[in-house]
Amino acid sequence: MPKIIGTITDSWRAFTPSEKRDIAIYIAGIMLYKFGLEAFNGSIVALATNRYDYDAIRSNTPAKTFERVGLLTGLNQAFQCVGSILIAPLIKRFPTKNVLACAILVFGVFTAILLIVDAATGGTFVPGAYRSQHPKNEFSYYGDYKTDGIIPIYCVTGIAYGMVELIRRVIPRDIVGGNVQKLRRMDSLVHIFYEISGTGGAFCTALALIPRFGNNFSFIITPIFFTLAAAIWCFISKLGFKVAKAEVLTKQPTYIKAVLGGFWLFGESVWTGGKTIFTSRRFIWLVPGYAFALYVHRYLENGIAPAVARRYLGNSAWSQIMVGGSNFGELLGAAFVFMFTNLIPTPIPWLRIDCLMLLIVWYLPYWYPPMGQVKYAWIVAATFIPVSFGWAAGDVSLAAYIQASLARVESKTTNVSALGAVMAFLYSTYIVIYAITSPLLGRYIDSVYNRTGGANNGGHIQEAIQYVGGVQFTIIFALIMASTFIPRGSFSLNPKMLFNENLDKDLDEVADATFVMQDDAKGDTDLEAHGTDLEQKA
Repeated sequence: MPKIIGTITDSWRAFTPSEKRDIAIYIAGIMLYKFGLEAFNGSIVALATNRYDYDAIRSNTPAKTFERVGLLTGLNQAFQCVGSILIAPLIKRFPTKNVLACAILVFGVFTAILLIVDAATGGTFVPGAYRSQHPKNEFSYYGDYKTDGIIPIYCVTGIAYGMVELIRRVIPRDIVGGNVQKLRRMDSLVHIFYEISGTGGAFCTALALIPRFGNNFSFIITPIFFTLAAAIWCFISKLGFKVAKAEVLTKQPTYIKAVLGGFWLFGESVWTGGKTIFTSRRFIWLVPGYAFALYVHRYLENGIAPAVARRYLGNSAWSQIMVGGSNFGELLGAAFVFMFTNLIPTPIPWLRIDCLMLLIVWYLPYWYPPMGQVKYAWIVAATFIPVSFGWAAGDVSLAAYIQASLARVESKTTNVSALGAVMAFLYSTYIVIYAITSPLLGRYIDSVYNRTGGANNGGHIQEAIQYVGGVQFTIIFALIMASTFIPRGSFSLNPKMLFNENLDKDLDEVADATFVMQDDAKGDTDLEAHGTDLEQKA
């Protein structure tokens, strides 16, 4: 323990006083955001799962629960894509903290709208008699509105969610610069507190908020916490922001420029991010290493956990217990990166651990727990810990690597941030994959459930979990593992450096040096076309 405290103290001393202030303010806001987010996301998925099951029972039709839940979450992810892409031009024109605060306020407003709709259509808190033992498939206290009405509201919140999540991956570079050591320390430090709040929020939602208020009102704290987070983030400094006026359609009237310029910048963000990634060996491995890894982690929490909670154990709210275990694993993963940032200087070892841990889900297809016993939800949560440990360690380390690498690469364009565009492209890639696969896999889960008996004849989904969990995760394991051998210098067990590039210095420490991309003349075009002299980038 003294060694851990000493490491944390030494790491904190690496930051300047102004950096410490901004980091502390940012962490306070992110903890409020994460707690409210867990309450909202966990409640909405559980609410939709119960309502679609309830609709099928009342209409005496085959259940399409996870197809619709997959559509719900898939569309939310698709709209996150729009939000994430919009960040690249926005952070060129407005201080990052202002964009972040506005996005979280919009998010909070639309979560409140869903609460109002439920109350206005006759929804109430869960009856007191149901709190200790909830009757199976009895949800008459929900508001009387079309369950599909959740979808448009969840889509709009997805835009704000995508903006917030992408800014989380960009703002560390603005706060501490391009030093990969500082970035790893900050990313892991933020992730530790983020997951402390997320673990607490998930468990609180499953064990306190949903049993007391019901799925329909259990996220009543979300608008409050989001508003507080936005207010706190307003105190972050401007981080050296200077207005960079867009140079697109400058001769057009203001209204046309505002409308058409938005489409232009949207396309330019996608083009810039895709070109940067797919024309470079230095970055192309990030697609499986970052986007696929993020996808499989989200599917674990938003696809497999709800299905196991509802169909294996009979209580959709218990999916948040499993998510709580996943969040605790993320906390441990971020803490390990924070502790061993000097011993493991590249993200490669963490990514290999990440993909190996995916194979743990193979036990689920052969597991038949008894219904209605919460202890089995805790068992699943425990098995999710190592899976999410590997993902968080890889995500934190890889995010720092991307931030530091792209701090040294300046795009020719003046309209979008190169870092914002690349992160938007990677994040959007994961979202598009999720938006396409989630409803399709959900339909398959429903078909297996209905074919094996459905709600009235003991239907089960172990066969479906074998494919959507075991087989799918094994394929992604192979793709991520293969990608870790693409970077130059990555064949060792613990590479000290990738592409012979030292990222441990701030940009101003090497401003007079010549930064040359050292790639193969034939196999790698990298970004020489953009200019590799660091004086042009600084």
